[in-house]
Amino acid sequence: MSNQNKFSIIRPEKFPFFYGYMVLFVGSIGILASIPGQTVGVSVFTDPVKDALGLSRNQFSNAYMFGTLLSAFFVSRAGVLFDKYGARYVAFFAALFLGLSLLLFSMSAKISTYLKFLLDVDSWLIPFVLITILFFFIRFCGQGVLTMASRNMIMIWFDKNRGKVNSISSIAVSLGFSSSPIFINKLIDNHGWEISWQILAICLIIFSICILQLYRNRPEDFNLKPDGFTKKITSVKVENSETNFTLSEAKQTRAFWMLGLVLAFNSFFVTGFTFHVVSIFASQDYTKSQAISIFLPISIIAIAVSTLCNILSDYIHHKIYLYVMLASGVLASFGLLFLSQTIGVYLLIIGFGVLSGLYAVINAVTWPRYYGRKYLGSITGKVMSFLVLASAIAPSLFSYCFTSFGSYSYIGYVTLGFLLFLIIASIKVKNPQNQ
Repeated sequence: MSNQNKFSIIRPEKFPFFYGYMVLFVGSIGILASIPGQTVGVSVFTDPVKDALGLSRNQFSNAYMFGTLLSAFFVSRAGVLFDKYGARYVAFFAALFLGLSLLLFSMSAKISTYLKFLLDVDSWLIPFVLITILFFFIRFCGQGVLTMASRNMIMIWFDKNRGKVNSISSIAVSLGFSSSPIFINKLIDNHGWEISWQILAICLIIFSICILQLYRNRPEDFNLKPDGFTKKITSVKVENSETNFTLSEAKQTRAFWMLGLVLAFNSFFVTGFTFHVVSIFASQDYTKSQAISIFLPISIIAIAVSTLCNILSDYIHHKIYLYVMLASGVLASFGLLFLSQTIGVYLLIIGFGVLSGLYAVINAVTWPRYYGRKYLGSITGKVMSFLVLASAIAPSLFSYCFTSFGSYSYIGYVTLGFLLFLIIASIKVKNPQNQ
């Protein structure tokens, strides 16, 4: 018990209410704290940073891609560490190193200049290699580890109310992510990109201390049970005890691959489209303001779908969500194909919105529901590597499609072909708990 509370004055077992609600609050903040390592947080810094480093847009994008690809190979290992050490220490080091990486990023132009002087070489390769390494750290710590640890911790503290709780977290996270570019852009306008990254870094380092104080791994460590029951209560009948799958056992089930691949598809489509949204709409004679404006209805649909489906997830089969997510991907792909027409815009908005809303449900609630809580870190860590890999290749593939064929619409044919494969392969998906 003492080890679980080490370095902290907070005692979950003595809290005036079920500590899981504190976990919900601080875990949601932890997911939001990963924004500087997410595409939505990095994209705002693209223009000022690439100009300061003397890199072209393609060079900057490729550095982002290589750094993200590199992080994909290590994030699954972080899932194993989550199972071994818990969310508390894993999230602490992720937030701390993310903050330190942002501090280094804020000095990247000065470091690049110094390295060029030291090596007596004036080449774009020096800043390229430098920010590739820094992109690896912020993507690994932010998009990968901090997000995974915070989300998994919330899911571990709840069982029967897991969907309802995730609906609350999803709304907060969606609002935070959608508004973060405006906040970060204002920060850059007022203080410059270097100071802005330093401010975010200091906030993350302070938050890492809060993690040690408030994050806790499992309710059982404090004589509690998920949803708030205590072990001392003997009148509560335990129903449908869960089976805990190891990663190797999970990989032998069809559900693991189908769910993982549909989430990877979401990561690919959303990242690629968001990264090039202005160019995609400009190729169809839409203005920049028209391109950006579609995110408002998409966010509204995503929040509504996420809230409803999170609540219903405590009562219905999750296989339904898999099929609906695949159908929404088809709609979004057709929307991209027919973007020059009004119907294409509506298909894209509806498909994109439903896709994003269901992503928040499946990526949080379904994994512990299907595979148990004991090895949740290694399972979701492996899945996170799929997502990171997909998000890494998407911007470049979208870009090469446009430069090679003169249109982004051909990506729609690629995604439709992949979705057709997933639809056929998903027919025999079953909940592993029932097998």
